[in-house]
Amino acid sequence: MFETMTRWVGAAMLGGLLVVLPSGSKAETLSQTLVSAYENSGLLEQNRALLRAADEDVAAIVSELRPILNWSADMSRNFGRTRTNGVIRPATNSDLGVALTLDLLLYDFGRTGYRIDAAKESVLATRQLLRNIEQQVLLRAVNAFLDVRRNGEFVQLRENNLRLLRQELRAARDRFEVGEVTRTDVAQAEARLAEARSGLAAAQGNLQQAIEEFRAAVGRAPGALQRPRNLPTLSGTVAESRATALRNHPRIREAQHQVAASELTIRAADAAMKPTVSLSGRTGLREDFDSSDFSRTGSVGVNVTGPIYQGGLLSSAKRRAMAQRDSQRGSLHEVSLGISQDVGNAYANLRAARAVQKSSGEQVSAARVAFEGVREEAKLGARTTLDVLNAEQSLLDAQTNLISAETDVYIAAYTVLAAIGQLTVKDLNLGVQTYDPSAYYNLVKDAPVPISPQGEKLDRVLRAIGKD
Repeated sequence: MFETMTRWVGAAMLGGLLVVLPSGSKAETLSQTLVSAYENSGLLEQNRALLRAADEDVAAIVSELRPILNWSADMSRNFGRTRTNGVIRPATNSDLGVALTLDLLLYDFGRTGYRIDAAKESVLATRQLLRNIEQQVLLRAVNAFLDVRRNGEFVQLRENNLRLLRQELRAARDRFEVGEVTRTDVAQAEARLAEARSGLAAAQGNLQQAIEEFRAAVGRAPGALQRPRNLPTLSGTVAESRATALRNHPRIREAQHQVAASELTIRAADAAMKPTVSLSGRTGLREDFDSSDFSRTGSVGVNVTGPIYQGGLLSSAKRRAMAQRDSQRGSLHEVSLGISQDVGNAYANLRAARAVQKSSGEQVSAARVAFEGVREEAKLGARTTLDVLNAEQSLLDAQTNLISAETDVYIAAYTVLAAIGQLTVKDLNLGVQTYDPSAYYNLVKDAPVPISPQGEKLDRVLRAIGKD
């Protein structure tokens, strides 16, 4: 009976790594999970809205170069009394006034132009921020997908181990009945079974937590998850990847655009100290309801205004802009160092994960041989039940380590892509319609009014995305 039991135990334990979550044709792939995360991410939606707000900043400043038309209307009733030659008469009248005014900026030494260019740089920076958010969303989905698979495999290993220990306890009790083993052997099997139940409960709890993280990261609960077939392609050496990241990583490019925007803000602050030339016009009509009197007026003129003394406000604004520029330069330097470090760390983690995977595979092979040897020695009476249980536990631990190591390799590889700046829907070729950050900008950059063809097209877009 002991020989039959150990042969069954060995076969099941040796095949434990093959028992994983379903991976048939209907199982969900990692690519499908990433697509769902991209399409369902509230964080991406939030930052797309922030990008549209930045686009509107450009339109708001562009509108300052357009004619500004305003109308006004007022109606008043004047009442009182007058005394003439001792005769008191009521003095009342009602009138209505309507006026139309026009103001147009003619020249401000480029201040508004600099502000427009600075706003455009801020838009480009916000686009890079959105791209970096996309990387974060996809990397979180990768981790969630792989953690569900890892913890699911852990649960199945623990369930297999529990079944094996139940079988072993049953065999130990049978052997105790015929006097082949002592009560100690049975107690050892019972203790190991209780430990296995505890391990299974912990694994099930970890799996449930992984499922909740998947739900939060992807926007829905996971189904059967297919094991990834291939690692993502990583081209180039560490030095080449670091150089690529320093050129193209969204955090680097965001910081560069912020520096450019701050430089333009300094120029705008300098231009604010110079005169402004504008055109103004006004036309109005006033009618008296109590008589046939009326008046029609109009005026047009060119205004030149410039600051003389504002208590140091303009100089302070320029110094503030210069300080912000210096801050952005420092930020760019720090971001560059951080990106370089992230690339080096990501590759180091990948190398370590691959080394652990290799050693874990060797550990499984060695633990398998050890288990088979202890099992055969136990048949001859040279090993105890505890020896078999320990060998079985060592094999289980080795298999667990191998599953974890294989998962860590995939996570490390995708982390390398994120560190380089290539973990996006476009770079991964996921085949999903991507968000075009320039589409909304192209509609609003000229500050269209609602009654214009461009404004009507913009209204349709807003209604389509539910933002009207």
